Amino acid sequence: MPNKLVKIYTNNFCAKIFIMSKNLTTRAEDYSKWYNELVVKADLAENSGVRGCMVIKPYGYAIWEKMQAELDRMFKETGHSNAYFPLFVPKSMFEAEEKNAEGFAKECAIVTHYRLKTDEDNKGKLIVDPNAKLEEELIVRPTSEAIIWSTYKGWVQSYRDLPLLINQWANVVRWEMRTRLFLRTAEFLWQEGHTAHATRQEAIEESEKMMNVYADFVQNFMAIPVIKGLKTETERFAGADETYCIEALMQDGKALQAGTSHFLGQNFAKAFDVKFANKEGKQEHVWGTSWGVSTRLMGALVMTHSDDKGLILPPNLAPIQVVIVPIYKTDEQFDAISEQVNGLVAELRKLGISVKYDNRDTQKPGFKFAEWELKGVPVRIAVGPNDLENGTYEIARRDNLSKEVVAKDGVAAYIQNLLATIQNDLFAKALDYRDTHITEVNSFEEFKEVLETKGGFLAAHWDGTAETEEKIKELTKATIRCIALDRVEEAGTCVLTGKPSIGRVLFAKAY
Repeated sequence: MPNKLVKIYTNNFCAKIFIMSKNLTTRAEDYSKWYNELVVKADLAENSGVRGCMVIKPYGYAIWEKMQAELDRMFKETGHSNAYFPLFVPKSMFEAEEKNAEGFAKECAIVTHYRLKTDEDNKGKLIVDPNAKLEEELIVRPTSEAIIWSTYKGWVQSYRDLPLLINQWANVVRWEMRTRLFLRTAEFLWQEGHTAHATRQEAIEESEKMMNVYADFVQNFMAIPVIKGLKTETERFAGADETYCIEALMQDGKALQAGTSHFLGQNFAKAFDVKFANKEGKQEHVWGTSWGVSTRLMGALVMTHSDDKGLILPPNLAPIQVVIVPIYKTDEQFDAISEQVNGLVAELRKLGISVKYDNRDTQKPGFKFAEWELKGVPVRIAVGPNDLENGTYEIARRDNLSKEVVAKDGVAAYIQNLLATIQNDLFAKALDYRDTHITEVNSFEEFKEVLETKGGFLAAHWDGTAETEEKIKELTKATIRCIALDRVEEAGTCVLTGKPSIGRVLFAKAY
């Protein structure tokens, strides 16, 4: 049996680990640096040996898996099925829908050859075989509309084949010059839904439905409030007639696009000649949608809730919802604590709560507290000899750092309720921050001042032209995040040009 006595470590490695959260750059000092450090130190992800690509570590991937599982459940409840399509898209197929091809052209990675050979001038090295050039270049998918719609041509013949409701979990590649873990990487994970419908109205309803699914997920599961809206023509997905979006606000006052749902009209159906025979036997092009969220949501999660001590995870997404740390001096104390804790662990698991008993004898309790605080575990329970004697547990919340001593009788139900409270409190806190950072501005001077001093969403009148939108972006780096679906239409004058406006739109600096 391993020695259960707590070992005292004085070497530099352990000292560094113990104060790992204290070494975090604060948000006030440098928000960007704080984010980058936290993602790495909390074991979510790290930069890889491949330029612009990341390694998602087990703890980070466990969070993504929880996101994936919940979204997958929601997709299936709304009638969608999963499939998988090729990673490579022939260039001729990719360029069939011109707007889409043009929109992604600068971000594409291209496969031109299919073989390497030994470099005769440099032993042990390989070179591209010039005789192995592909007849047609292959695009590594930046998005899958082209390959999927070319496939749908063979799947759809009649109205009986519609609607076609397909989702794919996949990786995509968009060649980014400036990367940041989760927020912008050359390769990232996502899901992409692609649906085909008999009527325009059906497709619009699908686009709106999936935007609402995303909003429901992000708000109720991730505890992040969002604004539902429409993108301007300039910001719209390339090849779409309309783009619905959900926009979130991070703690530094910058916006983050949390999900998009596109009404594609008949653009892709016409590009790939996807037709169906209607009930009267007449041939028509189908109507399409596409929609997706990605590992960018991991970045949103970190930036919305976390603090200078580390991650704060909503209970719904935490891989470990409760961690239990024993405090003891002797083997006998450890055995007595473990016996009681094992019973509590069983109770919690029956309630569907994920719990870890951190009984490692290689680390001190202080180290464990710091580690789980950094990793954002929502609830921490400490159990020592006094707790056994008194029939209590010390329960600490990660979100507000409060502690209380709770009687062991009924503690499982107490923890279950506490997790629900934490989930709700995190959303309420984020909502309050968001709502207090939506500011109406009525002049360009006020626009610039609020943008620089307060940040957040600026509700301003806009004359509806792409020229004005681009000029404001050029002058301030703020973009129109969305035209909110619930906006009040009112006459006004554009914040830049003074021309007539029919309502306010939401501007912000964004990730």
